[in-house]
Amino acid sequence: MTDRISSVCVFTASSPGTNPAYRDAAWALGATLARERVRLVYGGARVGLMGELADSVRAHDGEVVGVMPRNLVDWEVAHEGLSELRVVTSMHERKAQMSELADAFAALPGGLGTLEELFEVWTWSQLGLHAKPVALLDPGGFWQPLLGFLDGMVSERLLRREDRERIVVADDPDTLLDRLRTAEPATVSGKWLDNGPAHARAPGLEA
Repeated sequence: MTDRISSVCVFTASSPGTNPAYRDAAWALGATLARERVRLVYGGARVGLMGELADSVRAHDGEVVGVMPRNLVDWEVAHEGLSELRVVTSMHERKAQMSELADAFAALPGGLGTLEELFEVWTWSQLGLHAKPVALLDPGGFWQPLLGFLDGMVSERLLRREDRERIVVADDPDTLLDRLRTAEPATVSGKWLDNGPAHARAPGLEA
């Protein structure tokens, strides 16, 4: 169980999307983080769902730290109203800093960048590189197709059930934050500790 979450890194889209529920979810999450005095760490943009989320936190007197590579700042998409904007040299440095600043991770609806960031921190958890909880805020069932795909991977014995269950899912921000706070710390999956041959490890991948 996580005793205290003071900072959450949120991945989401630089586009607003077509479903108003996504904007509403971003705004509601921002309000919840501000109310609970949880700092938002995010990619630093002023556009799309990223901008909506940051605007909401600031509108509710919360703290926001953005982390953005220099080339994106130069494209004039950086948010100018943040508590702090950290300008870095690369996407790799951006993700490393966001991870270091956060006690937990969450994803709102997003595109390729959101998926890439989500799966990277989830993989780091599987490998034991951190023990921070990872969550999905699921407005309008956005994440359900992905969750179904992951369940299929479990059935095909390509993903361990305990690794699938690392992902916390919630429909609203209050539940999301509660579940992040009560999530059990991740432990390294047994398959990474087994140095035996592949055929010997296969029976351990029980669905």
